[in-house]
Amino acid sequence: MQTKIPRHKSIRYDRTINFLQKVLPAPATILDLGVRNPFSEIMESYGYTVYNTNGEDFDFMPEVVKNFKVDAVTSFEVFEHLISPFNILREIECDKLITTVPLKLWFANAYRSSTDMWDRHYHEFEDWQFRWLLEKSGWDIKESEKWVSPVNKIGIRPILRKFTPRYYAVYAEKNIGSLDK
Repeated sequence: MQTKIPRHKSIRYDRTINFLQKVLPAPATILDLGVRNPFSEIMESYGYTVYNTNGEDFDFMPEVVKNFKVDAVTSFEVFEHLISPFNILREIECDKLITTVPLKLWFANAYRSSTDMWDRHYHEFEDWQFRWLLEKSGWDIKESEKWVSPVNKIGIRPILRKFTPRYYAVYAEKNIGSLDK
């Protein structure tokens, strides 16, 4: 039996798979950073071969990405949980990266779960910060998009979410010069 995906995640998943298909058509082999999740299954249903990591703490074990030979690495809402995403970005050996991160919202604090110590955002990026992080870690952005994240609630924040971008999707390729560093 397939799990029902909440509407707000379904919209985000649709946008993410459309972006992925545009920049990396199937079939392709992907290392998706993070444990297996509903989006892993969605990618497979679109013809991708997907490997996931096993819950390693990438701040302490960034080299885990070297255990896979793939066409691309994906990271959907992972880098904001790391103290230093720079380290894992430098360790990726394949030349394609497709990622999404939440953008910093001027009207809301960074997300922090009160019940799950791992479900917290150390970073919520402004687009220029994430571009700089990718550039410094050896990646050239080839394509990007921003998405809103509307919610069906009443209030000032829900209204602002209807037109303020919340997610930043990026397709980047390894900078040839960065391989020598």
